[in-house]
Amino acid sequence: MIAYPNIDPIAISIGPISVHWYGIMYLIGFASAYYLGCYRAKTSNGLWDQDKVSDMIFYGAIGVILGGRVGYILFYQFSSFVDNPLVLFRIWEGGMSFHGGLIGVIIAMSVFAKRYNKHMIDVLDFAAPFVPIGLGAGRLGNFIGGELWGRETDVSWAMIFPHDPLQLTRHPSQLYQLALEGVALFAILWFFSRKQKPRYAVSGMFLIFYGLFRIFVEFFREPDAHIGYLAFGWLTEGQLLSFPMVVLGAGLVVLAFKFNTFPPAEPKAEETGQKSKKGKSKKVKN
Repeated sequence: MIAYPNIDPIAISIGPISVHWYGIMYLIGFASAYYLGCYRAKTSNGLWDQDKVSDMIFYGAIGVILGGRVGYILFYQFSSFVDNPLVLFRIWEGGMSFHGGLIGVIIAMSVFAKRYNKHMIDVLDFAAPFVPIGLGAGRLGNFIGGELWGRETDVSWAMIFPHDPLQLTRHPSQLYQLALEGVALFAILWFFSRKQKPRYAVSGMFLIFYGLFRIFVEFFREPDAHIGYLAFGWLTEGQLLSFPMVVLGAGLVVLAFKFNTFPPAEPKAEETGQKSKKGKSKKVKN
């Protein structure tokens, strides 16, 4: 057994104000996405720039927070919500759902795409490689907070989490998710998208591998106590929500390479200027 590090979940306290590590991890995720987005924008054939990346992160942050909270209530606390709808606003009690956050981000990116006259899938394809950084940071925040622990085990790296009422040796499943949903997924998507891929391909790869990783880790993660296993003595809510992701992702990848459509590059300023000059000269000749 390995001793749990028992880090204080509150990183900074100034009077009545407390900053939790979990919140800092969100900031790290958004900041990393902005940096990586600006880096990738340089090779986007004029489709992206620093201002667009900044706005994309802003829209994405709203989608993650609102979607994550609403999704958690609907997917994991629906009975409590029916009894008392105000539970939705008790954010101090915690509770965020990745699947809800994903839906929130898709909605937010559709609004962003409409504003900038972009194809929504092009936006999602561009953003997908940056998402695992935030996922990994969030799982590290879960580990520091001693929450979302794994199932009971006797492996040599098992831990006893301080908030576990049973004080059992458990899988540090948060770290498994950090390794798979964070590090591994980022590496796969980053290298896959180094060269421009057909529309839908990167988004499809994200859905496939996140879904597979989540389904796998759920076998080591303790299911929510108020939900438990849904069927067969092993199927969890997280797995049920992830299976469709794999199927949809596979469909998107097939669609991508079947039609082989690429986002159009925006014309350079010089080319636009030359076209306008030619148009003027033609008018003079006429």
